[in-house]
Parts: sequence; structure tokens; C-alpha cells
Amino acid sequence: MTAQVMSAPHEIDDREYKRRIRAWTMYDWANSAFATTILAAVLPAYYSSVAGATLPSEAKATQYWSIGLSISLFIIAILSPILGTVSDIMRGKKKFLAVFVGLGVVGTGLLVLVDTGDWLLASIFFIVGRIGFGGANVFYDALLSHVAKEEDRDRVSTRGYALGYLGGGILLAVNIAMIQMIPGTLGARLSFLSVAIWWAVFSIPILRVVPEPQSASKKLAPGESLVAVSFGRIKETFKEIRQFQELFRFLVSFLIYNDGIGIIIGIAVIYGAELGFATVELVLALLLVQFVGIPFSLIFGNLPSKSDKRQTMYLAFVLFNIILLPIVGVAGMRFLPVDVTGMPPEPFATTATAVGEGAYTADSDAIAFSGDWERTAVTGEERGVDGEDAIYAHSGSADAHYDFVFNGQKVAITYSTGPENGLWAVAMDGQPLLDDDGQAIIIDGYSPTVRYDVSKEFLAEAEGEHTLSIINTGDKNPDSGGKMMALAQVNVLPPLRTNNLGIIVGLILALQVVGALFAFLLGPRLFSGLAERMDTKHSIILALVAYSIIAVWGFFLNAVIEFWFLAWMVAVVQGGSQALSRSMYASMSPPSMSGEFFGLFSIMSKFASFISPIFFIISVWLFDSSRPGILSIVILLIIGGYLLTRVDVDKGRRAAQEKEAELALS
Repeated sequence: MTAQVMSAPHEIDDREYKRRIRAWTMYDWANSAFATTILAAVLPAYYSSVAGATLPSEAKATQYWSIGLSISLFIIAILSPILGTVSDIMRGKKKFLAVFVGLGVVGTGLLVLVDTGDWLLASIFFIVGRIGFGGANVFYDALLSHVAKEEDRDRVSTRGYALGYLGGGILLAVNIAMIQMIPGTLGARLSFLSVAIWWAVFSIPILRVVPEPQSASKKLAPGESLVAVSFGRIKETFKEIRQFQELFRFLVSFLIYNDGIGIIIGIAVIYGAELGFATVELVLALLLVQFVGIPFSLIFGNLPSKSDKRQTMYLAFVLFNIILLPIVGVAGMRFLPVDVTGMPPEPFATTATAVGEGAYTADSDAIAFSGDWERTAVTGEERGVDGEDAIYAHSGSADAHYDFVFNGQKVAITYSTGPENGLWAVAMDGQPLLDDDGQAIIIDGYSPTVRYDVSKEFLAEAEGEHTLSIINTGDKNPDSGGKMMALAQVNVLPPLRTNNLGIIVGLILALQVVGALFAFLLGPRLFSGLAERMDTKHSIILALVAYSIIAVWGFFLNAVIEFWFLAWMVAVVQGGSQALSRSMYASMSPPSMSGEFFGLFSIMSKFASFISPIFFIISVWLFDSSRPGILSIVILLIIGGYLLTRVDVDKGRRAAQEKEAELALS
């Protein structure tokens, strides 16, 4: 790391200016690997199925994961404004950035050691990595106002988000391939290590190229404590809150509308799974948003740029997508064949000889048991969940089995695993059920500790009446001394949705071609007046309008084609809205106090992470459905958007400039 003092962006030559911009934006490429692989896609599932395998249930594993996440967010929220202020006083933004990057890299890299049952170790390493990730972002964001000229901040911020989408998406794709190709848990563990290496290597440019900003803060007097002065300045800032009235008004607005955005991003995959969309479709949609967000982050980030000759075309293209994606998506759902759109077929009905769609417990007449079986009631507390007791049927007899006759195609069984359990064979219509490799499916019921509510799905070749049989083989797991099998219930799942992703993606791409032609031919003619009024604030408001449409559409969503069109619409506005929020905040913050102010910005972001799920959960609890929860997000977006309209950005920028001048003279 260089000890060079940073000159203001307008004081350096163009070549050095671009070099610093490239180095700064490259950090988004570096740390987004943590966001995609560790926070979103791989570690949560690994924690539940592997690290938490010895916990009583998946629900308990999810609870412990959430506790670890909350602890890390709380620690970051407490540390951010304090360390941010310290970094302003002692000229330490890059030093703190390096420390937190190192902390995050070490915590993430140590996840390679986590294996079956190591949930406590996984929680500790994750908390360390998450603190490093969140803490480093405070100082990374604080460097924006020192790296980019005021007129370039929107463009530079969105370029960072675009690179983040690309870097995070590339490594996530590589990690998914690793997990599929490398047997056992090694693939996932190596993916955690790859994130640490990626993060460390691509953080080098910002640490080497971007100089430490010059501080205009008052120097410490003899005998003064750095921590005491930091707390004193935070206290002074809040006393001067009237001077930064517009900035704090924006912070409140950001807290509220970012809640809504956070819910949409956070529950999209879970909501899709609840509607019955296949896992592969959800993962591909996640990758779609990741990669489509790259160009749209750049496009959306240029909406406020009056100097860009293509501004009107960008605006026309964004508006075209916001308006036409819902219209074409809904029209496609209504008029295209069901096997293309992924609409849900009619539910399976109970017949004279087979049960239809629904859940059937171990004490119901729908399951025919053969052999010696015992039924035991297990409390919700023992199972690690809230709710009523469950009946589990147990048998240690080698000839024990059960037969379940159903009308449908896909079924799921719920059972328990434990140290006394052995290996069970699976048959469909009297024939062994085979996996993708042509091998007979065997359920391994062994685990070092008892775990309830484990589930597994099975698929018949076609819809109709079938008999599912689970047979106790009498064989042991090599690590187990038991031969028991256990069952709680069998669930006949809804009919499989069928769709044609090729046609769906083709329609979206065709719409983009039409939109590009529309923007090129008619954009300058139709939208020049509107483009002239577009600034950073109005661009964010446009994104909130789009998110409101997404929330309303999500309430009615019922087909795979709609989900993909909606995912594309999220990609249109997601990166740009977040990047412009960051640059708008930077423009109203005094550069010499950027550490302190981005520490406060971090608190608001973390606070949103706490309250946004609560808002959604209450709505689901009241209406017993996720659909009203999705619709309720509109309230947050409307309130946040309205408060944003009340922010006088020019006044906020003048206040920041006046404070910077005051600090320079002190």
C-alpha cells in the first residue's frame, strides 16, 4: 500500500484519473463473489444440509443461520460510524479497508474446513467473513467522493455495480460447476476457498493504485484520545443535523424504499419455490439477473448524464422495458400454450383407488404398513420447530415396508434420521426407482444425532396412479449399528409445471431488439424533454415506480414466463437504483467526513436488513399467504419515494461544500 497523499480528482491528469477509477470499480468485482456464493447461493444451503446436519431439523439450522447473520449485521452497524469517523481523523480509509478485507478473506477462507455437523464453526467463520464484507464496504463507498469527480459519480458508481454483477456471476457459475463435478462436500468447500482467493487477489488494485485521501479534519491536540474525539465528532454532527437536513431526509427515505427493494431481492427465489417453480428455473433466473444487470446498470446509471448524447435513447429503452415487459409477459401467459408458459395444471384428485394431492400422515389410512411398526408422538420442541406434535412410524424389521397408492407424479416423504437408522430401498410400481445415473435409489437414514422432518422427493415417469414403496433393506450404514427406518408423512405434490425456456428467453430477447430500435428511432424525438429533467433523484424515483409495478405483478404472478419477464425487469433497475443511491449520498456528504457519513449510511442499510423481513412476515402471518406480503411492499416503495421527492439535492450539496470549506480552514 502506498503512502502517497491523494490529490483531488480534478487536480490529476486524465490518464491517472481513469487508472484510479478502474482500480476503485474493480473492488466491486472482488467482493461480489462473497455476495453471490456466500450470502445468496451456496453457503445457506450448505449450512442447512451439511454443517447443520446434526441439528434437530432444517428449521433449527435456518434459525441458527439467521442468528449468525443478525449478529454480524449488529456488529457492523455498531462499528461502522465509529471506525468511519476514526478513518476521517487519522486518514485511515485505505488502512481500514485493508483490515476488513483481510478479516473477510480469512473468515471466508476458513469455511473450507467446515464439514458435516460443524455448524458452530461455520457460524463463527461466517460472522467473521460477513463483518469483513460489511466493514470494508463502508470504506470502499467512502472513497467514491475522493476518486470520482462530482459530475462522474453516477457513472462511476454504476460501473462498479456492473463489474460486481459480472465478477460475482462468473465465480458463482464456476462454483456451481465445481459442486456438480466434485463429489461429496469438497466441491462446496473449495468454492468457499475460491471466494476468499478471488476477493483477496482483486482487492489488490484499489489498495495499490488509489492513494489515501487527504483529511481536512482538525488534528488531535496533545493528550486527546482518538476514540473520544471520534465520538465527540459524531455527537457534533447530530447537533448540526439542521445543516445536513437534506442528507438525513434522504437517509430516512433510503431506509424505507431500500426495505422494499431488499424484500423483493431477498425472497424472490423462496417465493418462486412456493409457487412450484423448479429449482433449475430459479437458479437460472438468479444468474439471468446477475448477468443482465451488467449492461442495464450502465444504461440506468447514465440516465442523469446530460453530457451523454445517448441519454434520450437510454431513457426510451428503460421506459420501454418498464412498460412492455409486464404487458408482454402477462399476454404470453394468457395466449401461449400451457406447456410453454409454465402455468399450473389442474390439481390431482382423489380416485376410488388412489389418494390425490395433499399430505398424509403416518397415522392415516392412506399408508399401508407391512411388518412390525411402532408409532411415536414427537413434540414440536423435540423436532426443533413450533407447532403440533407429529406421529413417526418406526420399524427395525428387515422385511418392513410401506406402500402408498397415489394419483399424481411427484411425491415427497418426511422422515427422521438417527444413529439407529439404516438403508432403505425405494420402488415405484414394484420396480426399483433409479437416479440420473441409472443406479437404484437408496435412502441413507443414518446421522450421528436424531434429526426430524427430513424430506426427499420422488418422481414417477408420468402422471397417473402409482404405488410408492419404501423398503427396509436390513443393511447398515458403515458408521451405524442400526437398521431402523422411520416415516412421518407422504405428500402428493401439485402437477409439474412444463415450460419452454428457449421460447421464453427468445421472446424477451426479441422484445429487447424491438426496444432498442424504438429507442434509436424515436427516443430523441419523444423523450428529449423528459431526459432534460432527469437527474439522479428522478432516476431513483423511476426505479421505485418500476419496483412498485414488480410488487403488484408479483401478487398476481402464476406462470414461469411471468417469473422470467419479471426477473428481467428487476435486472433493468436493480443495479442502477442502488448505484445512484450511493452516488447521490456521496454528493451530499463532505468528502473529509465521508468515512463518518458512510458509516451512518451503513447503519441504515443494516437496519433495513433487520426490519424488512419483519414487515413481510407480519403480512404473511395476517393473510396466511406470501402474495399479500409481496403486495405490501408497495407501501414501503410509495412512502420512500414520496420522501425522496421532498429532498432538495442542490441544497444538500451546498451544505456539504460549506462544511468541507469550514473543515479546511480549521
